[in-house]
Amino acid sequence: MRTAMRYTALLLLITLFAVPANAGTIVIVNLDSPGEGFNDNTPAAPVGGNPGTTIGQQRLNLFSHAADIWGALLPSAVTIRIEAKFDPLSCDASGGVLGSAGPIEVYRDFSGAEFSSTWYHVALANKQAGSDLSPSGNDIGATFNSDIDNNDNCLAGTNWYYGFDGNEGGDIELLPVLLHEFGHGLGFSTLIGSNGSEFFGFSDLYETFLLDNSNGLHWDDMTQSQRAASAINTGNVVWDGFASTFASRFFLGGLPTMYVNSGTGLPATMLLGTAGFGPQLDETGVTGELVLVDDGSGVITDGCSALINGGAVSGKIALIDRGACAFTTKAQNAEAAGAIAVVIANNVAGGAIALGGTDPGLTIPTVSVSLADGILLKAALGSGTVNLTLALDPSELAGADSSGRVKIYTPNPYQGGSSVSHWDTSATPSLLMEPFISGNLSDGVDLTLYHFEDLGWLDARLTSSPGNQSTRTALSQNSPNPFNPITKIDFSLRKAGPVSLDIYDVKGRRVRELLSQDFQPGEHHVIWNGRDDAGQPVASGVYMYRLSTADQTLSKQMVLLK
Repeated sequence: MRTAMRYTALLLLITLFAVPANAGTIVIVNLDSPGEGFNDNTPAAPVGGNPGTTIGQQRLNLFSHAADIWGALLPSAVTIRIEAKFDPLSCDASGGVLGSAGPIEVYRDFSGAEFSSTWYHVALANKQAGSDLSPSGNDIGATFNSDIDNNDNCLAGTNWYYGFDGNEGGDIELLPVLLHEFGHGLGFSTLIGSNGSEFFGFSDLYETFLLDNSNGLHWDDMTQSQRAASAINTGNVVWDGFASTFASRFFLGGLPTMYVNSGTGLPATMLLGTAGFGPQLDETGVTGELVLVDDGSGVITDGCSALINGGAVSGKIALIDRGACAFTTKAQNAEAAGAIAVVIANNVAGGAIALGGTDPGLTIPTVSVSLADGILLKAALGSGTVNLTLALDPSELAGADSSGRVKIYTPNPYQGGSSVSHWDTSATPSLLMEPFISGNLSDGVDLTLYHFEDLGWLDARLTSSPGNQSTRTALSQNSPNPFNPITKIDFSLRKAGPVSLDIYDVKGRRVRELLSQDFQPGEHHVIWNGRDDAGQPVASGVYMYRLSTADQTLSKQMVLLK
């Protein structure tokens, strides 16, 4: 909690800086009928910085807050209009659709387009054209699940959390869901069909950055059948843009992996999904015998009640089926029975998923495996003992290929609405644009901002501008400032050489190494996501950033205000 003194100091600092003049404006267009969605007059107490006194007001406040976050990061002279509503969407006790969004229109070959014969989402097309290509229409359509509130049959009775502060407890924080879905409408999605067909025979901007490591081809150079095959080439499709060069600043230096020490009919390794709760895996990992749980009620392997085979589970790795209750409940029941780790097997087709939820009291790691791998594990248990090690594979980043390029979600079989248009679920920590929202996400856009630079959203690319001998070495004020949680730092170099850029707190302690590499002369910039070297969000306050070259050191101050 902030002290009154610190809060006053930060308020005074706000007056020293202004939001960039080229920041974008995003407005919410309410499509809900009277008495529902944004117009729901059910009384509600203000929560987590959201001052609304009805559910409808809180929803609209939060949507506007998410729109302001993206608007501050994506400059555009054209107002972006998001038409939004709340409707009942598919949902049961163990899973459901949180929301969906996408562009209402797409354009190609407009004045100002960077790539010819290429489809652009309308909001980005307007930005590059410098004018509204559809002045009478809206740009993004978004629908969110109204059944999540006050419906015990939807996600086991959890509700939307409408606060701005990330303190959702056991509920579902709406803010990262909004940022995620708005991201799709702004450009993080492809128009390619599940059969590999292009939209009216032309490439879209997103697919031009997709590279299949198996055949070395980009999607816009593939045939329709090649794209269809690539869309289910799990773990082998990557984003081949400049965004990937920043993967190491976000991902753990190790891929969560299950090593099979013994077990009939099992592969040597399996990929794991990680949880937003409990301790994370390290390179040493956890080794033990695998045991399928039995809670003696309903689906006895879902671990939703106290385990009746606790004696068998104690000191072992518990295998639990997904469904019927929260992931944290399953982990709690396994830990209470003495398990040393938990493996949750998916109950729908696709890869290992990220596991959402919050429980600071859990002391054992929880991971997930795909439906297919779960079936293999249970079959092996029927034939004898299975012994496993759950650990990080240090040879790869958690979410990138061996060259550091970020992986794209391409499960087999194809998943409509999820495949290709997301980062892969192997990313650790979880990213905003993965197909499953995790509890450790809040209001950060992480690698997505770099992705949007690749697409052409920002006025200056992350790739360096060529310089000359007249270019001076300089460090600019970060923008925006104050910021939360993303800010951009520009710098220029007079000559080539080693460069470091570090963040320090007010006590002079380094909290983040942003850069440490050789650069060519010219204009450059880097983005800080408000996290330290361990990947944890830093507190509100004043920070110093320091640029060091071979012959000089420059520094400035900035303010993180949550």
